[in-house]
Amino acid sequence: MRQRMLVMLLGSVMPLLMVAQAAASTSVASTRALDQALADPARQADRANDQRRQIAEIMRFTRVGPGQKVLELIPGSGYFTRVFSRLVGPRGHVYAVWPQEYLKEDTGGLAGSQALAAQVPDANITALAQPAAALTVPVPVDLVFTSQNYHDYPDAFMGKVDPAVLNRAVFAALKPGGLYVIVDHVAAAGSGLRDTDTLHRIDPAAVKAEVEAAGFVFDGASRVLRNPQDTHTLKVFDKAIRGHTDQFIYRFRKPMP
Repeated sequence: MRQRMLVMLLGSVMPLLMVAQAAASTSVASTRALDQALADPARQADRANDQRRQIAEIMRFTRVGPGQKVLELIPGSGYFTRVFSRLVGPRGHVYAVWPQEYLKEDTGGLAGSQALAAQVPDANITALAQPAAALTVPVPVDLVFTSQNYHDYPDAFMGKVDPAVLNRAVFAALKPGGLYVIVDHVAAAGSGLRDTDTLHRIDPAAVKAEVEAAGFVFDGASRVLRNPQDTHTLKVFDKAIRGHTDQFIYRFRKPMP
């Protein structure tokens, strides 16, 4: 009787152990893939900023993985783009999207993304330029990511795009269950959009309210870029704070139908 009960118990436990082992091996593989992506020799110049910018933690927070499609909005120098490219691999794709209005300020931005697209081994980056108020992507994506640029959209140089327009477009671009990750500089609590053009900061509570109004569900926050020493009163380019601003990282999810 005892032997039979032991067999039955092992029979019920073994599937759970197998699931746990599979999850563990997947986690190890993901960690290994991230380590390899960050060690890419082509990132030699970028690596000096990895600790300050907490790229490993941010990539984990985005939950990006092999075969996924990513829309990176205003990709700057390609610091994140190259890592996304390595992580999604040959079956995935990265769309580096530049608003045409922004390119009037960063005149070499699109060319830089195009050059990066020609360099990456998996040939999985497409650089796009389009109106700020008309964000589109060729196919639905798993992740929309933007770092330090959400606050630009309401400003004059971007055509004063209503954040509601941007967030609805992001919602439409994502697959059901897809993620929207925003990194930006923190403005004073209760300031709303007041400081977007002057200090290049935005109130995190305002961002959360705007994104949720578009139909997203708040899915988590990371504190790896928070800096309690930042008073939120200086322009982000001020030498006293540049590179060390208090930044929020929010993740939102498009609900399943």
